[in-house]
Amino acid sequence: MQYRRLGKTNFEVSEISLGTWQVGGTWGSGFDDTLAEKTINEAIDQGINFMDTADVYEAGASEAAVGRVVRSRSEQVYVATKCGRQINPHINENYTPKVLRSYVETSLRNTGLECLDLIQLHCPPTEVYYRPEIFELFDRLKDEGKIKSLGISVEKVEEALKGIEYPNVSTVQIIFNMFRQRPMELFFEQAKKKDIGILVRVPLASGLLTGKFTADTVFGKEDHRFFNRDGAGFDKGETFSGVPYEMGLEAVRRLKSVFPGHTNLAPLALRWILDFPEVGCIIPGASKPEHLLSNCSASVLPSLGPEERKLAEEIYTTLIKPHVHHLW
Repeated sequence: MQYRRLGKTNFEVSEISLGTWQVGGTWGSGFDDTLAEKTINEAIDQGINFMDTADVYEAGASEAAVGRVVRSRSEQVYVATKCGRQINPHINENYTPKVLRSYVETSLRNTGLECLDLIQLHCPPTEVYYRPEIFELFDRLKDEGKIKSLGISVEKVEEALKGIEYPNVSTVQIIFNMFRQRPMELFFEQAKKKDIGILVRVPLASGLLTGKFTADTVFGKEDHRFFNRDGAGFDKGETFSGVPYEMGLEAVRRLKSVFPGHTNLAPLALRWILDFPEVGCIIPGASKPEHLLSNCSASVLPSLGPEERKLAEEIYTTLIKPHVHHLW
């Protein structure tokens, strides 16, 4: 495992880390504490030292599992969680310092930790980024010893650019992959100037970029890949990176010709991301320990060659870009 400095947090984090949305099972299958703890322990065994969770993942069960394992291990493991998505209705007016403080304190109880290494606003409405009092709260929480750093998890590049205007924002979590390339333009440049740590989520486009799905793949009704393709539950960009499913399958078919002999495209898709030095770490999910080995292998792969990158770019430009580039 290779490690990178996560912007001005100064955390040295594993470049392949762990997102824990589905760590206790596949989406919509319920939460298995034993499986979650096994997966998290395996992640640490593989050299992963950064865990990303959220208070809304299985109503706090994910936070609790992360906390239990981290407290039981001797290694330095950074814990990042998120707050705000519990607000219902999820609108700007319902974001208040008092409400967000209560969520942070609940996350501390859920994890059993005295201090959170990183707390992130969890994809708030765009208007929230224009309210300094929301960001000032986290300075107070830091002074109180409850958090070490503040980050934001965003849907849109524009939100990321606005958020990093606040001096206390240290990290940005954003969707970036072969099917969502807009962040590498202006945002990466500005993040580098301001020493912002970039956390890449949805790196495999909800599994599309593994190359394992077909037109006949069936997703459970509680799986967002079934119900959220048009944004019925939340921003549709979180599901298959906003790419129409059939179009994504065609793009993957063409990618397989760029990387012949690879039945599992996941390590190559992750390597593509790691080849950007601006990226601090990637947080792919893993619903079972075997997925971790595939993900972690990207850290030791050589960089993709210029011809491979050129062909992958052409696939994005011709098939994917018209559907997603202008939206997020």
